[in-house]
Amino acid sequence: MSCPIAGAELEPARKELAHNLRTSGLCIDYGACIARVRSDVPAFADAFFQLYRHFELSGDAAFVDFHIELGRGEGLRRWVRPQSRFLIDRVQPFDPFAASHAFPHYEWGLNWTFAQRFNQYVLLHAGVLALENRALILPAIPGSGKSTLTAALMLSGFRLLSDEFGVLRPRSGDLLPMLKPVALKNASIDVIRRFGPRAEIGPTFAATRKGDVAHLAPDVASVAAVHQPASPAVIVFPAWREGAALDLQPQVPEQAFTRLAFNSFNYGLLGRIGFDAVADLAGACPAYQLTYSRLEDAVETLRRLVTALPGRANG
Repeated sequence: MSCPIAGAELEPARKELAHNLRTSGLCIDYGACIARVRSDVPAFADAFFQLYRHFELSGDAAFVDFHIELGRGEGLRRWVRPQSRFLIDRVQPFDPFAASHAFPHYEWGLNWTFAQRFNQYVLLHAGVLALENRALILPAIPGSGKSTLTAALMLSGFRLLSDEFGVLRPRSGDLLPMLKPVALKNASIDVIRRFGPRAEIGPTFAATRKGDVAHLAPDVASVAAVHQPASPAVIVFPAWREGAALDLQPQVPEQAFTRLAFNSFNYGLLGRIGFDAVADLAGACPAYQLTYSRLEDAVETLRRLVTALPGRANG
């Protein structure tokens, strides 16, 4: 059963989605995987509707990778200081969150599940965006401003594949979408509100385990292309520095290889497969270190960098 979100009156559609989540659950196609989620946590349904309503949601799918339940706390925790419990295949891998933080709980739980269980791909810790199917790969350690830059690029016309996972297929060498809302933390929330006044940003969850968190919904164009891979074109290691002038420095392939391997969830686990895939990527794409302080400057520099590449990616 499909759940027609786009174009429907919002309140009836929100109520239908909440009902489906409580009962049979909903299947979400993220591109690289399909997840079925069930939840009886009211706050989760409201945020989920706001941030996923552009996705095609259905009550059934031919194959589901992950069966997820976001349930209410047990016993007194259903009523006193309510909690949310994340279960994957009926196993609870980590402690409950406050029920008011159920949506970030789901998003973090799904990231954890994907990183732990999808080892048929090389999983880079990277934002991935595309212009004309040319993929811009943004590997970075936490605190580098990766998500803020990824959000700004999507709001500037880049197609979003992922904020968190560069899903690299070892044999073909292309990148699959793992399309989820972009997680913004602390000061980045207001930075993106100012950068894109029309951005669809969900509620701010204050004082979570990662500080204040809000989520930017993927745009309609990115959702429509959720099954469209992109060809790796350029690798940029971003670093935000307060007050810094923009600086773009080439990286030799050996540097790029080392940094890509370091910014991978499963490089060591995959052995030769991971080594060959990362080496091929580092050898095929030019790589740069980008230091910046102004988002507008970084976005324009990266747009020029991608559009100036020779040839045109297929797809």
